[in-house]
Amino acid sequence: MDPLVVEAGEYTVEELLDTLEDGRRVVVRMEFLGSAHEVTLRYDDVWYCDTPTRLHKHESRAEMRTCLERQGYAQPTR
Repeated sequence: MDPLVVEAGEYTVEELLDTLEDGRRVVVRMEFLGSAHEVTLRYDDVWYCDTPTRLHKHESRAEMRTCLERQGYAQPTR
């Protein structure tokens, strides 16, 4: 299955989490300090955020939710 490619803030946190739990990777495109970057999100019994500089691991859906919100990968929570 091809990854879902999105712009940062295009989807809600819950939409991203559900997509990952369904087994599909998500590539988030974003701009950081004037440069374009891609972050790959995936779930394989552990939640992963693979950034250009580091691989982050999260043990729970709640930890991944916090990461998505803090890093701006998902729509801001209202």
